Amino acid sequence: MRDSKRLVYWIRRLSEIAMLGWLGMMLMLDLVLAAVIGGFQWLVPICGACGIAAVVLRRKHRLNGFGIMLALSFGISLTIGGGGFDGSPGMAETGSLLILTIGVLRHVEPVRRAAVLACVGLVVLMTEGIARDYQSAGLALSFVLFAGWSMAAGIGGYLRFQQERRVEAVHSVRRAERLELARELHDLVAHYITGIVVQAQAARTVAETRPDAVAPALDAIATAGSEALTSMRRMVAVLRTEDDAARKPGTTLGDLRLLTDRFSADGPKVAFEIGQGLDDRTLPPEVMTTLHRVLQESLTNVRKHASRSAWVEADLRRHEKVVVLRVRNFGSSASDPRVARLGGGFGLVGMAERVEALGGRLYAGPSREGAWEVVAEFPLPQAGPSQPNL
Repeated sequence: MRDSKRLVYWIRRLSEIAMLGWLGMMLMLDLVLAAVIGGFQWLVPICGACGIAAVVLRRKHRLNGFGIMLALSFGISLTIGGGGFDGSPGMAETGSLLILTIGVLRHVEPVRRAAVLACVGLVVLMTEGIARDYQSAGLALSFVLFAGWSMAAGIGGYLRFQQERRVEAVHSVRRAERLELARELHDLVAHYITGIVVQAQAARTVAETRPDAVAPALDAIATAGSEALTSMRRMVAVLRTEDDAARKPGTTLGDLRLLTDRFSADGPKVAFEIGQGLDDRTLPPEVMTTLHRVLQESLTNVRKHASRSAWVEADLRRHEKVVVLRVRNFGSSASDPRVARLGGGFGLVGMAERVEALGGRLYAGPSREGAWEVVAEFPLPQAGPSQPNL
């Protein structure tokens, strides 16, 4: 995976260098043409040099660079055409405008603003072709410029469409994960509230015969209420849809081990280790369910994208105030470039949404040993008063 990202990085760098090289060659041709025509034609290579600078700085100053280029090109066209001087469209100038048009259509928000700017670019290009009517070739030059703009607009629109699809898919995954988490947290809060009611009823029953047991019972009720409020805060801004599917609050460490055993039966062998100081009472139920989901998604990704892995290593350990789940697969061959593309899959988006909702962090990427790993870190709650024996 590391080699794949490095390859993508160098392809982008080389593409950028090649693009700037072509613009530089066009600028040299503009200088030659300016020497032949003379007069105000010398403004054209100056505009082309500004266009190359705008292309280089387009990621930081996209709108400013595009606006300056539109103004410069339009002003030069009016100067040459209005004064009746000889002039010709600049190749570096035109190439820069077309490249900037692609970027505007792809990145500028909202899309209506991007479309308006692209149309303004078309007007500027058409003015360039008509006003700089060198040797009565204005009509032919305008047709060539329109064809170039059409190609640039098509490329920019297609890239914008793909980007919008990607963003919408990510938002859909996040909404689904939030709704799923809301359902689980709803059940967890109901679980806490049930415990509070039971303890309150028990405290009331023994209040007359064992008054000394009431104070510890109230402490336990306060602790359970605080935990319930913590879970409810995590549901803020998350809509819950009705679903009749049966659910249980949380899961157990035994379920995590069972998950790895089932995966080992028909896939790469999984070595799963649970560190000291962890049991079913150590972790909150919502953390247990999320750990189960992260482990399940990680193993599923191994089966999909690294089925030739020699083995998978998974461990759950406690480090002071956090618990960390780490899943690593070793010995896999080069991954399929169709699934190892930059940006990863949507499963990672869903896992990150769950982990971050619980105040944790998620990392997925190559490890120092060359393996692919998924690391999920969750904060542990502070220990509260123990529940009395009523």
